[in-house]
Amino acid sequence: MSIWRNIFCVITAPKYGWEVINESNIPVGKVLRSAYIPLLVVLALSCFVPKIYDSTITFSYSLMSGIVMFSTYFISYYIIIYLLGGFYPELVKTEGATARLNDYILYNLIFLVLLIILRNLLPSDFTPVLFLMVYLPWMAYRGTDHLFVKKDKVAKFVFISSALLLGLPLALKTVLDLFVIK
Repeated sequence: MSIWRNIFCVITAPKYGWEVINESNIPVGKVLRSAYIPLLVVLALSCFVPKIYDSTITFSYSLMSGIVMFSTYFISYYIIIYLLGGFYPELVKTEGATARLNDYILYNLIFLVLLIILRNLLPSDFTPVLFLMVYLPWMAYRGTDHLFVKKDKVAKFVFISSALLLGLPLALKTVLDLFVIK
């Protein structure tokens, strides 16, 4: 099984995608090294694309923006693991459950990173691509079977995980942007 096939499946058909991810048994570390980190590098490099469309953007601003974007999603992954593990200790009781939670967070963040890369490649500041972020809670909901979340806790879990996956990178980026020289 290919990591990229898993990513494609979980984005296009989340229920089937989570089943494929479950069956493929690709270690989280391999997904991190082979897909997530390279995508973060592409995300950082995509911060230079707006310089093509807007001559007022400087190289140093693009560089700092790339560092901020890379750092935002890199740090968010680990903070979200920590917070979701704290909110739902039953999801990190065994090594297999922890790996499933890490997969869940990683594949959802990969979706967000792909959206941000796409947004950076388009010449407009406000793009409909950002509206695709509302698809994340659906992906998160379909992933609850992958995590074996109890039926009575699904709605709360989807709300908390979606809020963390969408909100934490935004909050972290806002804080890190304070250090960017414009």
